[in-house]
Amino acid sequence: MSDDKSKLNEIEKGVVNTEVSSEMKKSYLDYAMSVIVSRAIPSVEDGLKPVQRRILYSMSKMGLKPNTATKKSARIVGDVIGKYHPHGDQAVYDTMVRLAQDFSMRYPLVFGQGNFGSIDGDDAAAYRYTEAKLKKTSMELLEDMDKDTVKFASNFDSSLKEPTLLPGKFPNLILNGATGIAVGMSTNIPPHNLNEICDAIIAYIKNSSITVEELSEIVTGPDFPTGGVVSGEIEEMYKKGKGSLILRGRVTTEKIKRKKAIVITEIPYMLDKSKLITQIAKLVRDKKIKNISGLRDESSKGKIRIVIELKKRANPKFIINRLYKYTRLQDSFNANIIALIKGQPKRLNLREIVEAYVEHRKLMITNRSKYLLDKAENRLEIVEGLLKALKKIDNIIKMIKNAKGKTDALNKLKKNFKLSQRQSEAVLDLKLQQLTSLEKDNLTKEEKELKKTISNLKKILGDVKEILKIITEEVKELKEKYGDERRTKVLNKIKKLKEKDLVQKKDVVVTITKKGYCKRIDVKKYKEQKRGGKGVIGSGLTTGDFVKQLIPCSTHDYLMFFTSRGRVLWLKAYDIPQSKRYGKGKAIVNLLKLKNEYVTNVISVKSFEGYLFMATKQGKVKRISLKHFSRPRSGGIKAIKLPNDNSDELIGVEVLKENQEVFLATRQGKAIRFNADDIRPMSRSSYGVIGIKIDKSDEVVSLEMLDSDAIMTITEKGYGKRTALKDYRKTARAGKGVINLRVSKKTGNVVNSIAVDPKDSIIITTAKGMVIRTNLKNIRVMGRATQGVKVVKLQPKDRVTDIVKVVDED
Repeated sequence: MSDDKSKLNEIEKGVVNTEVSSEMKKSYLDYAMSVIVSRAIPSVEDGLKPVQRRILYSMSKMGLKPNTATKKSARIVGDVIGKYHPHGDQAVYDTMVRLAQDFSMRYPLVFGQGNFGSIDGDDAAAYRYTEAKLKKTSMELLEDMDKDTVKFASNFDSSLKEPTLLPGKFPNLILNGATGIAVGMSTNIPPHNLNEICDAIIAYIKNSSITVEELSEIVTGPDFPTGGVVSGEIEEMYKKGKGSLILRGRVTTEKIKRKKAIVITEIPYMLDKSKLITQIAKLVRDKKIKNISGLRDESSKGKIRIVIELKKRANPKFIINRLYKYTRLQDSFNANIIALIKGQPKRLNLREIVEAYVEHRKLMITNRSKYLLDKAENRLEIVEGLLKALKKIDNIIKMIKNAKGKTDALNKLKKNFKLSQRQSEAVLDLKLQQLTSLEKDNLTKEEKELKKTISNLKKILGDVKEILKIITEEVKELKEKYGDERRTKVLNKIKKLKEKDLVQKKDVVVTITKKGYCKRIDVKKYKEQKRGGKGVIGSGLTTGDFVKQLIPCSTHDYLMFFTSRGRVLWLKAYDIPQSKRYGKGKAIVNLLKLKNEYVTNVISVKSFEGYLFMATKQGKVKRISLKHFSRPRSGGIKAIKLPNDNSDELIGVEVLKENQEVFLATRQGKAIRFNADDIRPMSRSSYGVIGIKIDKSDEVVSLEMLDSDAIMTITEKGYGKRTALKDYRKTARAGKGVINLRVSKKTGNVVNSIAVDPKDSIIITTAKGMVIRTNLKNIRVMGRATQGVKVVKLQPKDRVTDIVKVVDED
């Protein structure tokens, strides 16, 4: 018991009382700094993390130079772990593998023999199967290591020394980039082109006051090993060390066996090619991308080629846009240029990186020059001593023969011949063959060269301009050895993809039913028939519903929905669900935010320039600038001020052209024609002015802006006619109008009147959902005050609901 107590007392002597919170802060800070400095963040001087530096240094010590044979990766990994980096073998091997991958490194530092992984995401073979050695670029980083250029520190067990930095003639940080996640920070530096970086370094040396903006004119942007296209905040990244970049693969279109094909030849940096192909295949299966008939990988070693075969009617542009939108063919790269500068992490701009490189090289050249100067001066001292000795060689030989030993000989040489310790030792080490006259000539020549070398080295050390000249020459040499063309194209701006960029522009018909259903159908799916044909069913309508309006438009047009209460809401035509001919469509209330109202009229517009012309059931008309509607709002806005008692509603809204005439038709067969310019532009809050005076039992059914030479009128019971526009005399607004069609029980009331040309086709819809398309050439021109002819054969209890013109495909 007493022994246990004494042991406890001994333990308590070593215990330090402290707050848990303060200890946690201190320990975590120590850990964070260890990760930042010793693992994740590269040094600005050589662009390497500690593990990368240790791999390259270890390989150089193993003699794995570019002109030697490779050695097993297992041997290299073992040497690194055993001597410098006591961590996991797989982590060290993975780092070495990446240094060898030409799709990961813009300028690889290691030459790999065997399977070192692929751009498809395949892992490298186990290190017992692969071999490696250094590349020439690594030798540029390691050059002058033996000339006292860099500091060395003890390794983990103090048994060996390792460099804290490499001499780094090769500007590795900015050329190969880096990525790393530390504690509380991360770095993500994009690679660059050697030619541009070398030019930027030379420009900085010539003008140390050069700005980031001036440097960024030389360095146009990152240059990724996988090529592609880059855009985004490039200037921001160079100015502040941080910016978001957009990467895109390089895509072309080809014709293969008479078929259109999209060919991907370059992909974004760090993207697995196989994953991209899988993404595309999934999108095709899920029908998110249509009109693709084939997908295959024709890539070969060092060359990417993904072929996407298209169907006959496919539009490559929109499929490419969808690939950018829904796959990593367009990717982002969030640049964050953080590196260790003098052991401290710092976010660097382009100028600071170039400056740090130049300062590091100045130090390296200074240290190298001091080392070479010291070596040259020592050698000169010996050479001068040997030359002095050769002049009196006979006396020296006689003296050495009579000396009692080496120490006695050294002392006599120093005393009698005025030689230094080093010179005396060199004389004693002379071989008899060196006593020839030829050797004397060689020593004289060497003395001359050494004096010249010493003079040059002193000149370098005495003038920083000389050091900068050397850096310039070294950089030019790097450019000559390793310079290559850019792989990545730089764009000022990559357009942000909008929904319309993903939808093919094509002609469609949007149908609106009385019960408020809408759908979009390809215009070519309507079957053209002769006059009187029964047509094809255009909608799978519910009982009592019928097609009220047909709108020919492009998928990229805006659809403006005008409601019974005079509000307007917007949709793009591609937002209307595409449907089959027999489809019911989608309820408008599920697409628009309606408030106790229903849609009475829909128009399509391509832009918000010009004017709109509106007409109401009670004969009111209004002219208003489209600019009032140029900012679509999801909740809609007021387009016209209607009476609060619901006694009137919009029946037509049209886009107005310059010097255009207006045509209004009523249900009981009256019509009026007048100039639209007679109506002054009004605000959204106005009601309008009288366009046509009508009886209490009548109402306006049609508004047409005249740009054709005839009027096509159709009645409820299928009677219709074409009448020449000249038969309708032009009057002032607010008149009672003239006869448009003689209405009777046989014909039924007028449904609609539209302006047409002989080349046009028309589409007629009925209450039971029949859709008939016919060419106007089949309907003869008749007088204004006639009832027309039977245009469509109706089923019992069916009636015509609308007519719309479509430009004939011929």
